[in-house]
Amino acid sequence: MVLVVDDEAKIRRLVRVYLEREGYLVVEAPTAARALELAGTVDLMVLDLGLPDRAGEDVARQVRRGSALPIIMLTAKAGEAERIAGLRLGADDYVTKPFSPRELVARVAAVLRRSTAATTAHEPASFGAGGLRIDGERREVRVDDRPVPLTRTEFDLLTALAGRPGRVWSRPELVGRVQSGEYDAADRTVDVHVKNLRRKLGDSSNEPRFVATVPGIGYKLAVQRDA
Repeated sequence: MVLVVDDEAKIRRLVRVYLEREGYLVVEAPTAARALELAGTVDLMVLDLGLPDRAGEDVARQVRRGSALPIIMLTAKAGEAERIAGLRLGADDYVTKPFSPRELVARVAAVLRRSTAATTAHEPASFGAGGLRIDGERREVRVDDRPVPLTRTEFDLLTALAGRPGRVWSRPELVGRVQSGEYDAADRTVDVHVKNLRRKLGDSSNEPRFVATVPGIGYKLAVQRDA
């Protein structure tokens, strides 16, 4: 899910339309206060620096104190010094106004891919009381201590889902994490990969243990990460 923070409603709507066209779930915030309320519920923040109640830079600083949430700064300040200052605050990318909505969507996809690659656990992690174990460094998966050989795409899909257990991922979002290029809504290959992944994990088609379908949206990991 992407949070779009901007005090101009027309800019929020424009960005939302283009992101939703690519399959992203989007929420909006017109103020810094609302942005901070929502920051913990999303996967990426598009942050305008010119907010009415508080500087966007302050929002970025506060978010960075307790979170690795990816941030793309959106601002009319086009100078090199401003861009460097934004990146030093912890921004993952910096887009100046006026901007191309398609370029912004491409940057969102790129930042999310980098973020997923960076946060995909290299340390072994277990889910569902040890029923599912994923070792990111060795790219190994075990179900009930049984090794499960997966293809690269199947493993990448599983680790994307495991990055936020219970979080619903749309098909375009999953595609953006396992391959480059634009998503074709008529292309259902991601469904084929998920079907194969489920079969290898031993999931029942009627009552899947690990990977659940959310009708009309996509998929989610149905078990929580173990403490």
